[in-house]
Parts: sequence; C-alpha cells; structure tokens
Amino acid sequence: MIFRNNKKALCIGIFRTVLMLFVTGCVAGSALAQETHVSPWAPTTLGPLPPIASLSKGVWLKGELHVHSRHSKESSNNSISKIINFSKSVGVDFVAITDHDNHVNGDVAHNTWADPEFKSDSVLLLYAAEWTTTRGHGNAFSATPYDHQRLYDVRDQRDVVVGAVKKQLGIHLSANHPSGKDHFGYSYDMVNSIEVWNSAVWPKNANAIMIWDDMLSSGRKLTGRGGSDAHHGAPDSPDKATKNTYQRNANYVGTPTTWVFATARTTQAVIDALTNGRVCVTSNPYTPRVEFYADLDQDGKMDMMMGDNVKSTGKPVKFRVQLTGKSIVPDGTYTISIIKDGNPYSTIQMSGKTPVVEFTDTPVPNERTYYRVTVEGPPTAYPQVPQSAGLSGNMLGLSNPIYFNFDPNF
Repeated sequence: MIFRNNKKALCIGIFRTVLMLFVTGCVAGSALAQETHVSPWAPTTLGPLPPIASLSKGVWLKGELHVHSRHSKESSNNSISKIINFSKSVGVDFVAITDHDNHVNGDVAHNTWADPEFKSDSVLLLYAAEWTTTRGHGNAFSATPYDHQRLYDVRDQRDVVVGAVKKQLGIHLSANHPSGKDHFGYSYDMVNSIEVWNSAVWPKNANAIMIWDDMLSSGRKLTGRGGSDAHHGAPDSPDKATKNTYQRNANYVGTPTTWVFATARTTQAVIDALTNGRVCVTSNPYTPRVEFYADLDQDGKMDMMMGDNVKSTGKPVKFRVQLTGKSIVPDGTYTISIIKDGNPYSTIQMSGKTPVVEFTDTPVPNERTYYRVTVEGPPTAYPQVPQSAGLSGNMLGLSNPIYFNFDPNF
C-alpha cells in the first residue's frame, strides 16, 4: 500500500516536472519569437531636405542628348555642321554629339571636340562622348571640356574604380539603352540618369522603363532622359547615299526630344537641370511639352515640379499635369497614365486648347513615394523627319518623377 502511494506520488511529481518544463519552454520560445529584428539599413527619419528651386525663374530648353557625327566610324553623311544646322532649323536649343570613344581610342578631345565645325552661336554644345565598352554603353556629359581619356582607360576596371574616376572628372554619366544589345552593364549607383527613350521607336523601350522604375523604387533618384542615337544624315548628293541613308527620314535629331527646365540658357544650367531631374521627354521637338507639378498645401499655387523632392506631411497633395505647345489638337483626346512607385495608379483623359488635369493623393509619411506620368494622344507631325511619328505612335511624352522622402545621400 505504501509502495503504491509512493509510486503514485512519484508519477504525479514526474508529470508536474514535465509539464513545468513544457510550459517554460513555450514561454521562452514565445519570448524569443517576439524579439524583432531591426535592419541597420532600414530607412530612418530624414533630416532637412534642400529647398525647392524656383518654379518661375527658369527657361524651358529642348535638346538632343545622343547623336553621332562622322567621328563615329559607322556613321554616314553626318558631319557636325550638318547636325548643328539641322538642330537650329527645328528649334533645338542644346545638343550632345556623342561619338563612340573606342573609335578614337578615347581621344575625343582631339577628334569630335577639335573639329573646326564644333561651334555654334545659337545651339548650346555639350562636351560629350559615348563611353563604349564590352560591358555596355553610357553617355558622358559636361558643360566644359574634361579628360575623357581617363574614363576610357578604366572601362574594364571594377565599378568602384570607374565611379571614383567619374567623380574626379565631375561629369554627368548616363546609362544608354539599358535593355538593348549594348545594355549598360555597370552599377547604376554611379550614374546620374538613364536613357528611358532611345530612338523614335517607342515600343522597344518597355524594358528600359522597367529598369528605371526598379531603380526609383529602391531609392535611387535617377533622371529619365531620351536620345535619338541617330548615326546617319542626308547625303549631299545621290551618289553619296549608303545602305543606311533611309534611317535619316525615320530617326534623327530630336526623336525623341529631351526638355530641361534650366535656370539659364547655358551649358552648365542644362547639365544641372538634367542632374536634378527637371526634365521631360517628348516624341519630337514639336510635340506638346509635358509638365508635372504638385500643390503641397492645396492653396491653388504649385509648389514643386518633376525632379523635386520633399518630405510628406501626411496631408493630401494635389497634382497637376498640363501640356504646353502650339501643336495641341483642340478637339483631340489625351490620355494621362499616372504611375506611382512603379505601378499603374490612375488613367485620366483631357482635351481642349490648354489641356490640364489634376488628381489628389496622400503620400505616406516617412516612406519613399514617387509619381510620374506618360501622355498618349494624336501623334505630332515632324516634317523634317517624316517617318518618325509613325514609329512613336500615340506615345507623346513622359515626365520625370515628383519625389517624397527620398534620401539625397542614398
């Protein structure tokens, strides 16, 4: 009897001990599960952001940021003077002649820039070249001459070396046709802009737009720009025509056109506006310009434009999209597609002599948000490049983003 009672007591004791260990383990496991991981790279509260530049003290300039002259070996009938004279005739304000640097072993300074025709009394000429490497192509832009040979010499080095040289040179580096055959195979951390619209053929740029949105969504504030990438001009006589001469009527200077809102009509102001993202792109020089603004306090006065970056307040923001230009079709319908953080947000239609639409949204406080727009509508004729409108189709233009809570030191 005593043995049975002891055995019973022993069993009860063991059961209680096991139960206690089980409960203790569950509590400990629960406590461990409740611990939260804090990433050292998680976004933090931003400090003061640079003030927004004036929306009125500036000038809209339109230009070509990717065109080749006779100093690119595969080019034909396209002298520098021909490019400049054509640009002047269609109202283009600035041009970057971007000849392939590998065709002259990096010595752009004694070729394109030293050409006696490299001068103009009206068209702003950027110092530029297409950085042509086995890992892809990029355009270098500068308001003044720089030592391009140094950039060419490090074309096969690691990105950290290339980035250091680029910084020392003080140039604006842009990724060319990022999804094409000669895609940009370097880090996007060392570029200031990306060619989101290459040539008059708009449909082929879909993957470039996807890459752009990927970079923007991850916090990189990269300007989207265009460039015709034209290589061939019109022959002076029929006997000088080549197998590529036909391209001249389909893709040439201004297909597409990159617009910048510059503080002055100078090469440095063009570079600054391009870097800051106060930029839109249109199918050609005559296409209505796309302007994108935001009214932060909804007082009816626009406070910022594309390229600008502010902290969100948690309050609704009113956005405005407007088209400006003489070629607006009064009875035409223009479709505005709004992209928010890389995803379709809304589609709005507008019409009239001065098409304007507005929409309201509330950017989330302390989280990165960006908005950009594309515009489709009646194609704008470009008589000097007659086949280009058909290649661009209904795609008329796109804006750069308006940013909220983007870290300028990212």
